[in-house]
Amino acid sequence: MSIVTRTGDGGTTGLMYNRRVPKHHPRVEAYGAVDELNAALGLARAMATQTFVADNLLAIQKDLVVLMGELCVHPQDLPRYFRDGFAPVTPAMTSKLDALVREIEAQNVRFEGWATPGANPGSAALDVARTVCRRAERAVCALGGTGETVNPETLFFLNRLSDLLWLFARWAETKPGAA
Repeated sequence: MSIVTRTGDGGTTGLMYNRRVPKHHPRVEAYGAVDELNAALGLARAMATQTFVADNLLAIQKDLVVLMGELCVHPQDLPRYFRDGFAPVTPAMTSKLDALVREIEAQNVRFEGWATPGANPGSAALDVARTVCRRAERAVCALGGTGETVNPETLFFLNRLSDLLWLFARWAETKPGAA
C-alpha cells in the first residue's frame, strides 16, 4: 500500500477509526503539535552526547506516541480505543518526569535569570524541543477549550515535560561533555 492515498486532497484527514475531520480541526492541531514535539525530541536525542539525556529522551518519545494516539481518537471512539488495548496517558507517566526533574535538580543544575539558548548544539536542540512542547501544550489547551474531551493528564504531562526540557538544556550547558 502506498503512503499516497489522496484521501486528504480535499482538506480533510482521518482520525483513528476512520472519522474524517478538517485538517484545521483543533484535534488535528493538537496531535500534530505533539508529532512536531516528538520530531524535535528525536533531533535533540540525535545530538545528545550523554546517554543520560539520550536514553531519557527516547523513553519520553515512546510516551508521546501514547499521548498522540489518545489525541487522534474522536471522543465517541475512546471506549473502543481502550477496549482495543490502547492505553491512556496516566499519572505514572507524569510521575516519571517529576522524578527526572528531582534527579537533575539534585545535581544542583540551576540557572539564574533568563537562559539564552545556543551554548552548544545539544542544549540548543533541547531548547527548541522545549518551545515546541509549549506549543503542543497550548494546542491541547485550545482543543479542550472547544468543548472536546481531553484527558487532563495530557496537559500535566506536557507542562512537566517542558520544565524537564528546560532543565535538560541547562544540564547540557553546565555539565562537561553533557550536550
